[in-house]
Amino acid sequence: MILEDKPWLARLLHPNALTLYRVASVPLLVVLMLSPSRWAAFFAALVFSLAAITDFLDGFMARRMGLISQFGKIMDPLADKLLISSAFIMLVSLGRVEGWIVCLIIGRELAITGLRSILASSGADVAATTVAKWKTGFQIGAVIPLLLHYPYFGLNFHVAGTWVLWVALVLTVWSGVDYVVRARRLIF
Repeated sequence: MILEDKPWLARLLHPNALTLYRVASVPLLVVLMLSPSRWAAFFAALVFSLAAITDFLDGFMARRMGLISQFGKIMDPLADKLLISSAFIMLVSLGRVEGWIVCLIIGRELAITGLRSILASSGADVAATTVAKWKTGFQIGAVIPLLLHYPYFGLNFHVAGTWVLWVALVLTVWSGVDYVVRARRLIF
C-alpha cells in the first residue's frame, strides 16, 4: 500500500488533518471573497472545491485506515458547516444569494446539529441520512458556481448556481423535517 511506504503522506492524508485543512481554508476563502475581481472569484471557488473534496476524503481515509475517532465524529460535520455557512454568508454580503435562503440553510444546520448532539448523548444513532448527504452535495454544488459568479466559456455560472441552490434549499428543509420526525419517535 502506498501510504505504508510513505509515512509523511499518511500523516498528510490523516482524516483529522483533512478535517483541519477544511477549517483552515475558511479564512482564505473569506479573504478571497472580499475582492470583487474575476480572479478572486475563480480562486475562491478553487479553495472551496478543494476544501469540499477533503470532506469526502476524510471519511474515505478514516474507514480505509481504521481511524474513526471521537475528534473526527465531532469535528468533521462542524468543519463542513463552518465551510458552507461561511461561503453562504459571504455570498449574501456580495448580493449573490438572498439572505432568507441562507438563514433557512444555516438555521437548519444549527438546529439539527443540536438535535443530533442531544440524541447522540442518549445513545441514539445519528448517522447522516441519504437525504442529508444529498443536501450537502447540492449545497456544495450550488456554492461553487455562485462563487465563480462571472461568465466563463459562455456559461452563466451565477444562474446555474441559483438553480442548484433551489434544489439544495428543498433538500435542506426536507432533511431537517426528516430528522425532527425521526427524533420525535426516539424522544417520545
